[in-house]
Amino acid sequence: MAEPPPRRLLAQLRELMARGAAPLSAVARLVATEMVAEVASIYVARPGDILELAATEGLNPDAVGRTRLRVGEGIVGLCAAAGAVMNLPDAQNHPGFAYRPETGEEPYASMLAVPVRRAGRILGVLAVQNRAPRHYSAPEVEEAETVAMLLAELLAQGGAAPTAPEGVGAAMPRVFSGLSLAPGILLGPVVTAGGFRLTGPVLTDAPEAEIVRLEAAATRMRRRLDEMLDDGRLAPDAGASREVLEAYRLVAEDAGWLRRVTEMIRSGLAAEAAVQRVTAELHERMRRIADPYLRERLADVEDLAGRLLGELAGASPPAVPPGAILIARRLGPAELLDWHARGIGGVVIEEASPAGHAAILARALGLAALGGVRGALAAANPGDEAVLDADSASLILRPDEDVRRICLRAAETRAALLAGQAGLRARPAVTADGTGVTLMLNLGLALELDQLDRTGADGIGLFRTEIAMLARGTILDTAEQAAFYARVMDAAGVRPVVFRTLDLGSDKLLPGDEAPEEANPAMGWRSLRVGLDRPAVLRRQLRALLLAAAGRPLSVMFPMVATVAEFRAARALLDAEARRVRPAPERLEVGTMLEVPALAYQLGPLLEEADFLSIGSNDLMQFFFAADRGSPALAARYDLLSPPVFDLLDQILAAAGKARNGQGVRVSLCGEAAGRPLEAMVLTALGLTTLSMPASGLLAVKALLAGVDLPAFRAVLAELRRTAAGSPSLRDPILTWARDHGLTP
Repeated sequence: MAEPPPRRLLAQLRELMARGAAPLSAVARLVATEMVAEVASIYVARPGDILELAATEGLNPDAVGRTRLRVGEGIVGLCAAAGAVMNLPDAQNHPGFAYRPETGEEPYASMLAVPVRRAGRILGVLAVQNRAPRHYSAPEVEEAETVAMLLAELLAQGGAAPTAPEGVGAAMPRVFSGLSLAPGILLGPVVTAGGFRLTGPVLTDAPEAEIVRLEAAATRMRRRLDEMLDDGRLAPDAGASREVLEAYRLVAEDAGWLRRVTEMIRSGLAAEAAVQRVTAELHERMRRIADPYLRERLADVEDLAGRLLGELAGASPPAVPPGAILIARRLGPAELLDWHARGIGGVVIEEASPAGHAAILARALGLAALGGVRGALAAANPGDEAVLDADSASLILRPDEDVRRICLRAAETRAALLAGQAGLRARPAVTADGTGVTLMLNLGLALELDQLDRTGADGIGLFRTEIAMLARGTILDTAEQAAFYARVMDAAGVRPVVFRTLDLGSDKLLPGDEAPEEANPAMGWRSLRVGLDRPAVLRRQLRALLLAAAGRPLSVMFPMVATVAEFRAARALLDAEARRVRPAPERLEVGTMLEVPALAYQLGPLLEEADFLSIGSNDLMQFFFAADRGSPALAARYDLLSPPVFDLLDQILAAAGKARNGQGVRVSLCGEAAGRPLEAMVLTALGLTTLSMPASGLLAVKALLAGVDLPAFRAVLAELRRTAAGSPSLRDPILTWARDHGLTP
C-alpha cells in the first residue's frame, strides 16, 4: 500500500534534512512535486515588517531576493498579518491581490497561503499555486500547514526575524488597551507564557517509540493534575473553583485530542511537534466560535498541551520574580494556579473573556487581570518592566520614569481607597439624605460565595445557574443540582438569593444537541426558549431548586422572557413541580428578567402575575439599541445614561408602582452597569433602589452613594433631561456635577 501523501512528504523532508542543512529551494521543489502544485514559494520575514521571496519552484527564479511585500500587502502579506490560512480559487481577483511583474505569476489562478509560525510569531509564509481555479482540499491544507511548521523550525535555526517590531522599537514604551477582567494596578517585570518552543527534532522515523513517549508523558501529566486538584493549593483564602478545575480534569481525561496527536505521530512527526500541530488545529477551529465561554475551553486544551510538552521534555518551570506580570496568549485554570503559586502579581491574556476560567480564577485569587490585549505577547520581552492598570484596562510596556511614578502613586492611592471602602463592609448602604439602597451580587460559582461576606452584600440578586453546568460540561442530575443550590443558600444564610434558570442555547449547547444555524445567536434559540422547548431539563432544575430550599424561602427568575405567555408557561412548570415537592418553600416568589424590549409593552398583564422584575441591563441595552455589546466598534456609541433609556426605566417603574391596585411589584436592576458608581447613582435617583452587580463594584458603589444627596441630584437630573432632548448621553454633565460635589465615581 502506498504511503499517504502527508507521510510521504514528511519522509522525504526527513531524508533531505538528514543529508545536511536543507536549502529552502530544495524544500520548495519537494513541496511543489508532492502537492502537485505548479508553484511553491517560501517568503521569509525581514526586519521592518517585510516579507521577502526566499525560494520558489515555478516562479521566475530572478525574483528571489527581489520581490518584497509588506505585512498586510497582497495575499501573502494578508496571510502573515492575520496569521491565518488563505485558500483562494481565484487569487488574482481578490481585492487584496498585489501584482509583482518580476515573479511571472500571471498564469496562476489559485493560491493556498499558510503562515509559518513559531512561538506565536510569524516567520514567513508558504504559498502554493496552480493554473486552474480550485479550492484546495482539507488534506492539502493540513499537509501545507505541517510543512509550514517544519519550515518555522528551519527558519528559526537560521536566525529569521519575526514580523514583530525589533531593534529600537523593542526598547520603546508601548501602550495597549484591553478589557478589565479583575481590578488592580501594579508595576513589575514581565514574564511570558504561551507559544511552544521545540528543542528536539520535528520529524521521526520511529513513530511507535514516539507514541510510547507520548502515552507515558500523558500519564505523568494526569497524575500531577490529580495531585494538584487534591492538594491544599486549590483552596486559597479567596476560594477555589472546584467546578472550573473539575471541568479541566474532564478535558485532561478526554482522549480525543490525544488520539489526533497519535495520528500526527504516525504521519512522521515527533511527539512534541505533533502536540504543537494538533493544538494549532484546535486553535484555528475554536477561535471562530462566537460564545466566549466555549472559546475559553480552548485555553484548557492549550494549557494541557503546554504541560504535555513539559513532560515530554522533562523541563522545570523557570523562576518568577515576585510581583511579576504574566503575559500570555491564552491561559488555562491549572496553569494560572501554577503561576500564582510562583508569585505573579497580575496577568495579561490576549484572548480572554470575563466569563472565562482564567478570569474567574484571577478574581478569586485577587490577581489584577487584563484581557483582549492583542499584540502584547509579541511586543513584550521577558524582563521588561510594565505597568498593568486593570482598573483603566491598559498595559504599558517599558514605561518611562514619569509613568512609573504615576503608577506607584496610583497603586498607593488605590490601596488607601480600598482600605477605606473595606470599612464600609459592615455598614448598610444609605445615601447622604438617608435613603436606603439594597446592594446585591451577581454570582455563578461556588468559589464566589465568600464574596458575600467580603463585600457585606445584602444578598445574591442574580445567581447564574448555567455557569456551573457549563464549567462541568454537562447538565447535572437533580440530586447534584439540589446539593449545589443548597450550598448557595447555606452560604447566603438569611440573605435572599434569586436563582435565574438556565441560560443555555446558541453556542452553549445541551449535550447531544447540534448548533442551530443562526445569524444572530444572541437573539436566537437560547435561554427560556430552550427551557420551554426542552421542558424535562427545565423541570429537573426547578425540582432541584425546590428540594434545595427544604422549606426555606425560594426566589426563581426566568430569563429572556419576550411574552406574557412564555412567563405563564414557565411558571406553570414551576407550580407543577411545587405541588410534588415537600417540604414546600416557606415562600415561593417567581419573577422574570426584563431584557427583551417587547416585554416593556406588556407590563399590565405581566405585573399581575410576576412577583418581581429584574431589569437585565446587559441584554436590554443591546436589544434596545440594536448594538452587539461585544462589538468594540460600538462599545462607546450607546450609553445607559441617555434620555431614551431614562424614559424606558421611568415607564417600567411607574407601571410597577401602580400594579396590583397600588401595592406595587418590586423592581431591581442587575448587570455590569449597576456596579459602576456613576450609573448606580443615577439608577438610584430614578427610583431603582435594589441593584445587583459584580463583587468588584459593590464597595465603590456603596462609598459613592454615601455621599449623594438624592433630592438635590434628582432636581439636577430632571433639569438635564428637560434641556437635553435628542442628546445621545448625559454622562458628561452628570459626571461634572458629581465631581463638583466631591464625589469620585
